[in-house]
Amino acid sequence: MDITRRDFLNGVAVTIAAGMTPLQLLQAAPDGRYYPPALTGLRGSHVGSFEVAHQMGWEKKVFDTEKLPITEDYDLVVVGGGLSGLSAAWFYREKHPKAKILILENHDDFGGHAKRNEFQAGGRMIIGYGGSEAFQSPNHLYSKHVNGLLKKLGVNIKRFETAFDRQFYPGLGLSRGVFFDKENFGEDKLVTGDPTPMVADDIAPDKLNARAISDFINDFPLPAADRLALIELHTAPRDYLPGKTTKEKAAYLAATSYRDFLRKNVGLSEGAVKYFQSRTNDFMALSIDAVASSDAYNVGFPGFAGMNLAPISEEAAAEMEEPYIYHFPDGNASVARLLVRSLIPGVAPGHTMDDIVLAAFDYAKLDQPKAAVRLRLNSTAVSVRNVGDGVHIGYSRGGQLAQVRGKRCILACYNMMIPNLLKDLPAPQAHALSQNVKYPLVYTKVVIRNWQSFQKLGVHEIYAATQPYSRIKLDYPVSMGGYDHPRDPTQPIGLHMVYVPTSPNSGMNARDQARAGRGKLYGQTFEQLEAQLRDQLQRMLGPGGFNHQTDILAITVNRWSHGYASFSNSLFDDADENEAWMNLARKPVGHVSIANSDAAWSAYAHAAIDEAYRAVGEVA
Repeated sequence: MDITRRDFLNGVAVTIAAGMTPLQLLQAAPDGRYYPPALTGLRGSHVGSFEVAHQMGWEKKVFDTEKLPITEDYDLVVVGGGLSGLSAAWFYREKHPKAKILILENHDDFGGHAKRNEFQAGGRMIIGYGGSEAFQSPNHLYSKHVNGLLKKLGVNIKRFETAFDRQFYPGLGLSRGVFFDKENFGEDKLVTGDPTPMVADDIAPDKLNARAISDFINDFPLPAADRLALIELHTAPRDYLPGKTTKEKAAYLAATSYRDFLRKNVGLSEGAVKYFQSRTNDFMALSIDAVASSDAYNVGFPGFAGMNLAPISEEAAAEMEEPYIYHFPDGNASVARLLVRSLIPGVAPGHTMDDIVLAAFDYAKLDQPKAAVRLRLNSTAVSVRNVGDGVHIGYSRGGQLAQVRGKRCILACYNMMIPNLLKDLPAPQAHALSQNVKYPLVYTKVVIRNWQSFQKLGVHEIYAATQPYSRIKLDYPVSMGGYDHPRDPTQPIGLHMVYVPTSPNSGMNARDQARAGRGKLYGQTFEQLEAQLRDQLQRMLGPGGFNHQTDILAITVNRWSHGYASFSNSLFDDADENEAWMNLARKPVGHVSIANSDAAWSAYAHAAIDEAYRAVGEVA
């Protein structure tokens, strides 16, 4: 599909293509103020945020800041202004109320993956999340430290139960659907009424507006034999590993990908297996060829009901059963905003979890000379050294190098970058840190003129097994703090689209797939990403009357080349070795401690906060 210059301008990406600096980009915002959430185009790992880090990591460039004067002195310097870095500053200030703290952040906005996206359409603001989505199973998984922090920030978990309208899409008669593309299945076809259970579903099981599994699958554009095999997989439990003990089955499933299990043990054809290919993309950032069958069992995939396996773990059960409704309109960006408002009170008015949603943030107040806590954006750390009774931190900002001193330092940045930063890091620890290869993913927000096409097609969410975007959905129906989720299908709404650049059936292990996906993302221009999503949306929604040329109002591509933290994958990893790497990687070095969710080998927000608490305990 050809994309015209007018279409490109529709995507509001012309500033990105112009090669402007981050400051120029921000000044190009509609009202001229420095306000990153309102920017569209290529966000996440945006132009200006990664170049210095790549020079260190790829080119092995050394930024010599050792001889630079110490321009500022702090009690604590935090490298990384994401949820973990902000939480570390908060925990440290709680222990030391009079402490002077500097937070250095390489992006043009705070929050890290907890990214806020704002749009103006149809005479109103539409808010979206460009990264960290929600609280994962907070009633079961959150520690006393996480719960304590949230409580002191004014967050009441129960409030989400009234803010999130779980009945909204079901009440309109909408269901989930599956899109089959002609390249892999012979025709473009959307099949509605998907009854598939989701991990931590926001829709109640009896509100899916689902069809019987046999009726649903019989609409697939697959040969009759494949459809019958898929129906039997779902409805006729069998022991696909006869003769093995429960322990032997567990070991086999941990060492066998779900794809291989479906092909070799269940006996599905190549075409039938493709239906499952990207079912794991959103939750694990890997396709089923790199996901263990044991993990597929834990998240409710079919094929295991007749195998007499041990029950799934309590944590896995919580992730399956606890509803995914603990969600601000901008996802966990509101948690980052609550942290910043607490640390730097003059940056925004208000004091509750509700009023944070529409609180006006003055970014000019983030880095004031006399403030106890300063948050410095567009600043990439290039050198961290223990010197005497403190730490010297060199950083690059706007092409200029500077050096500050902290009595203590917490590295809450990507852990795989720490070997390039921390000069007195022992070699074994550097190796351990380098093993946390993060998985790339893209969260794209598309604001459309109306969502009548979804209503006409009868869906609120679509899974696409073999297209770039594996998940496309109307945004979560959350209203709070004066913000009302769009409710009229004739009016604009935000779409949430998930693209994970995996390499299905390539034979590569998970880490190599992550590296390959990251390279692919960095090689894609905004124009290419825009053309990709326009083509997919048109093919899926066109039969419902959608026209990408007139119906797309704005596009924000949140590119996270370093997305989910690595986790132990039984297909490729030794669990004991991974545990040893994790424990070694996060050991303090002199006056420097290490945080971020990477330090827990977990992509969750609560892990980021827990690691911040631990790191502060080490340096405080």
